[in-house]
Amino acid sequence: MVEGLVERLRSIVGARGTASVRPRQLDEWRRLLAECAEARGGEVSARTRAAALAQTYLKLDDSARHALLRLISLEFGPVPARVAAAHEAYQRAAGTAGQWDAEADLRAALRSARIRILTQFNAIPQGVKFLVDLRADLLRYLEEDAELAPLDRELESRLAAWFDVGFLELQRITWNSPAALLEKLIQYEAVHEIRSWADLKNRLDSDRRLYAFFHPRMPLEPLIFVEVALTDHLADNVQALLDEHAPVFDARRADTAIFYSISNTQAGLRGVSFGNFLLKRVIDDLQRDFPKLRHFATLSPLPGFAAWVARNPQELAAEGLELDAAQLAAGEWTQDAAAARRINEALAQLAARYLTLAKAGRGDGRQPRDPVTRFHLGNGARIERINLQGDASSKGMQQSFGVMVNYLYDLDDLEQNVESFAREGAIAMSAAVRRLARQK
Repeated sequence: MVEGLVERLRSIVGARGTASVRPRQLDEWRRLLAECAEARGGEVSARTRAAALAQTYLKLDDSARHALLRLISLEFGPVPARVAAAHEAYQRAAGTAGQWDAEADLRAALRSARIRILTQFNAIPQGVKFLVDLRADLLRYLEEDAELAPLDRELESRLAAWFDVGFLELQRITWNSPAALLEKLIQYEAVHEIRSWADLKNRLDSDRRLYAFFHPRMPLEPLIFVEVALTDHLADNVQALLDEHAPVFDARRADTAIFYSISNTQAGLRGVSFGNFLLKRVIDDLQRDFPKLRHFATLSPLPGFAAWVARNPQELAAEGLELDAAQLAAGEWTQDAAAARRINEALAQLAARYLTLAKAGRGDGRQPRDPVTRFHLGNGARIERINLQGDASSKGMQQSFGVMVNYLYDLDDLEQNVESFAREGAIAMSAAVRRLARQK
């Protein structure tokens, strides 16, 4: 039956997709979506239609996908007249024995056909992954098409429920994990590029750990993963940390775990947060395997620093620097020891002010501008140390002039830090960072 529906849809859209959508195509999609939302012919038939629509969607070109998503967003919301009638009935029933039935009717009226369509997609084989990828498309189109917002809000809400951390499985990935999974780590690594299989093997050695969250219906698709180095010091340079030729550290002597890369892998899960739960679960796992561990910290990038400096050249002038942001990013100054010493002193103060004073310009205006800083402070960490020339790669110079940051997870202070940050926007930081932020 699925094959028959797919062939019908192919005859409408063309096997290779279409650059423009004709009215007849929209009418056929509209009819099939309505049948899917109404579960016409029973749940089995509805899911068969959903599977056919999903297979067809994957064969459409970008403009046709956009058109289909607009159709769902604009024409399959709640029916206003039904909502108004149910609300009026609820108001009349308030305080009477019929209130709860009226409430149920109002809730049903507010449940859009979009939700029913998404739920049918979720039920098909590979449906969860299909919806995650569909939202990745939706987010791209949403940048220029605000009318897709209702569908995006509903899909994000559904994904947040389906990807609740209680459903996720934490797994440690090793060199003996399936090759297909290891290839995806190389593909998805978003912080420090994995350059080769030797590089990956080094990150999975005995003094390293790599953990990922998985959804039961996406067993070979890591949702987010964290890379950990077991050491006896607070690491300050990522090139040294990733050196394939460095001797393997005896993990039994480790007292420090360094989280040096956290990568979200699914663009369609933007806004669905589980990174904080990942770190807490990983810390528990590490403490069980290595009882001597006492310190948990990151070696983190500062991705918005260079852009902030470029937009605020007065900050460079205040430090007496004659170089502009582009010259700092080029990195030629690092070859002159005297110049590097003077510029690094200024960069340390600039970075401290950026971390503690630059705000995101949204919400209540108290959130730090830097997204990595927001993430770690929101999880209870404190800004422990600023590392100059911590990342000498081209990417590191372009995004932060080589500056990196250690965020320290002091387990005794996590809860208080989280509450203070959420309630007051208070930024936990070491005395050294506080001194740097105040210098000018």
